[in-house]
Order: sequence, then C-alpha cells, then structure tokens
Amino acid sequence: MRRFLIAGNWKMNGLGGEAVALAEGVSAGADAGVDWLVCPPSVYLAEVIGQLRGSKVSVGAQNVSEYDFGAYTGETAAGMLVDVGCEYVIVGHSERRALFGESDQDVGAKAARAVIHGLAPVVCVGETLAQREAGETERVVVGQLEAVAGALGVAGMQDMVVAYEPVWAIGTGLTATPEQAQEVHAVLRETLHGHDVALAETTRILYGGSMKPANAASLLAMPDVDGGLIGGASLKVDDFLAIGRAAN
Repeated sequence: MRRFLIAGNWKMNGLGGEAVALAEGVSAGADAGVDWLVCPPSVYLAEVIGQLRGSKVSVGAQNVSEYDFGAYTGETAAGMLVDVGCEYVIVGHSERRALFGESDQDVGAKAARAVIHGLAPVVCVGETLAQREAGETERVVVGQLEAVAGALGVAGMQDMVVAYEPVWAIGTGLTATPEQAQEVHAVLRETLHGHDVALAETTRILYGGSMKPANAASLLAMPDVDGGLIGGASLKVDDFLAIGRAAN
C-alpha cells in the first residue's frame, strides 16, 4: 500500500531564521501516519537538515544540475545535495520550465543525475490552461513523464515520485476538482503501468495545484492521489500539518 507523502516546496521564500523555525514547527507536529518532506531554498538546506535530523521529516532540494562536478558556475551537483543530507530533489517544476526554459529532455537529464547519486526525484508534470482548453492535457503530461522514463529506465524509476501540477492552478487560487485530478493521475499511473506493473502500483503520484486544508481531504480521497506537493500552504505550519491530518 502506498503511504501518503506530504511535501512542501518553499520556493524562494524566507530567510534562515524563518526556515529553521518553519522546520521546527513541522517537526514538532508531524504525524507519524504519513511521510513528510520539505524543500527549502538551497542556501538553507544545511540548516534545515540540521534542525530536522532524527525527526519524521525528510529534506529535499528544489533543483539540481544535469551535470556532475566541474566548471558549471552557479550550479549545484547532485553529489553536493547528498553530501549535505538531502534525500529528494524536485525536477521539472513548471516554474523551472516556464521561467528558465527547461525542456523535457533537461528534466530527464536532471532526474537521471539525481538517481545516479541516490536522490529520489520528484518529477513534476502538468499542462497550461491553454493546453487544457485545447484538449491536450493527456498528450502533455504523458510526454513529460515519458521523457523522464526514457532517461531513467524502469530500474531508475523505482524511487521516483511524480507530481501532477496543473499550471493553471499554481498560485492562482484555482484548484482542479478531485475528479479532474483523479482523471490525470489515472492517466499517469496507466503510463507507468505500460513500463512495469509493479512500478505503477508503488509509485506515489502527488497533486500539486493549490492544495490547502479546505480541499485536501477531497483530493486525497481519490484512489490515485498519494499526497500533495504543497506551495503556499507549506509556508504556514498549521496549514501544512492540517493537510497531513487530512491525509490520515
């Protein structure tokens, strides 16, 4: 049975003291019935990992280089993230795709580099509003997932997490209905099934479009929704913990 994963993407928010305080609050209230993950800004990873050492909460990074160690100014190697204690890394977030021009192939390369170094990639997929209205949702999300599958292979996908984030529902206040989320999650699971039956059964698929305490229970009740990749609500301890309680 897949355990719920409640993951917080803090994005580029907060300073060091705020990051540590947020981590402390999450750690103090984290329910043992679900898995927890927080992804702070990279400059505060070590501080947050130190605060959470020995707790129920795992730590991930928000991005990773597709290259290994070397002359890549401004990049962060997967081996460096492992060295400071990261267990996960987000790849392919819609903001990385839209603002920094990351292609499906770039995302696949980053996921592959993460796996080589023992990081579990949280692979984000999702469609824009224009793509949804044009009936292209399935084509887009399957294409994004298949690019990563091609880079990793079945063996490399064993620890992968998938996050469906409808781009039109990120930071807009809009949220996919539970039925809309389930429809896409089912397509993603069927895509995984095409690669390996056991992989499809064990891979966690998170919903990542404005999940909050008010809608968490209905989204998490869907059979193929295995948790959430939480943005704004993860910056508020009470809201983040409430989503975890809804999962339970």
